[in-house]
Amino acid sequence: MSMNILKANRGANGRTNIAQLLLNYSTIILFIAVFLVFGLSSDKFITVESLINITKQASFTGIIAVGMTFVLLTAGIDLSVGSNMYLSSVVAGLLMRHAGFEVIPALLAALIVGTLFGAFNAFCIVKLKIVPFMVTLGTLVVGRGIGTALTESKQIDFPRPMLDFGLISVAGIPMPIIAFILIIALGYIILTRTPIGRQVYAVGNDIEVAKKAGINTDRIITLVYIVSGFCAALAGFILIAQIGRLDRSFGEGKEFDAIAAAVLGGTSLFGGVGNVMGTVIGALLIQLVQYGLQFHNVNLYIQPMVRGGIIFIAVFFDSLREANLAKLKRRFIRPLDASG
Repeated sequence: MSMNILKANRGANGRTNIAQLLLNYSTIILFIAVFLVFGLSSDKFITVESLINITKQASFTGIIAVGMTFVLLTAGIDLSVGSNMYLSSVVAGLLMRHAGFEVIPALLAALIVGTLFGAFNAFCIVKLKIVPFMVTLGTLVVGRGIGTALTESKQIDFPRPMLDFGLISVAGIPMPIIAFILIIALGYIILTRTPIGRQVYAVGNDIEVAKKAGINTDRIITLVYIVSGFCAALAGFILIAQIGRLDRSFGEGKEFDAIAAAVLGGTSLFGGVGNVMGTVIGALLIQLVQYGLQFHNVNLYIQPMVRGGIIFIAVFFDSLREANLAKLKRRFIRPLDASG
C-alpha cells in the first residue's frame, strides 16, 4: 500500500513541479511578454539606445533591490531605503557645497551615512527586539525629517563635478550600469559562494534552527540591514549624479519599487527563498513597463496605477509560490508517515 501512495505522490509531485516551475519563471515569462507587446507596437522601441536607457534607469532601483533581497531573505523588510537615499545625498550635497568636498570624498561620506542608517535599523531590531516593519517605518519618517531639517526644505543644486561624474562611461557603458553590474556581482558572490550567504538563507528558513546550528543570527541580521543601507546610499548618490539637484521628494516610493523588484524576481516575503539574478530581472521588468508607458504617451495618472498593479502581482505570485512550497512539504512528509 505504501508503494501505491508513493506512486500517487510522484504523479502529484510531477504536476506540482510543473506549476512550481511556471511560478519560478513567471517573471521571465512576464518580462518577455511585456517586451514583445511594446516591441511589436513600435520598431523604435527595440533599439540599442532604448535597451541601454531601460537598463540605466533600472540600475537605481536595481541597486536598492539587491540590498533589499538580503533583507527579505532573512524574513525582514526595510521600508526606510527611500529616506536613506535622501538623507545620505543631503549630507553629500551639503559637504560639497559648504565644505568643499570633491566627488569621491562626498561619495564616501554618503556611503558612511547610509551604512550607519542601516546599522541603526539593525540595532533596533536585534538589540531592542522591535519588529523590522515598525523600525524601518519609523526611520523612514525620521530620516526624511532629519534631511528636511538639514536643508530647511530647500533644493540643493550640486556643483558641476558631480554631473561630470555622472557622465562617466567605460567602453560606452554608462556609470550607473557599471555600478549596477558591480553590485550584482558582489551580491551574487556573497549569497552563493560564501558561508555568510548560506547563513543568510538559513536564518530566513528558520531562525531558531539556525541558532541551534551555531549561527550568530544577530550578526547576520545586522549585516543584511547594513548591506541594504549601503546600497540605498550608493543608488541615491548615483541618481543625484544624473540629475544634479535634490529636493524633499527625492527617493520617495523607492522602497516599494525595490520590494516589488525583489519579490517579482522570486524572493519570498517570508524569507529563505530568492536570489540576486531574479531581483535584477524584476527591476528590469518594472523599468521596462514604465519606459514602455512613457514611450507610448500613456496618461501620467494611469502610470502609478500600473506600477501598483505590478506590486500586487508580485505579492500574488509570492503567495502562490509559498502555498506551493507548503503543499510540497506536506506531500513529502505523508509517505514517510504512512510507511513508518
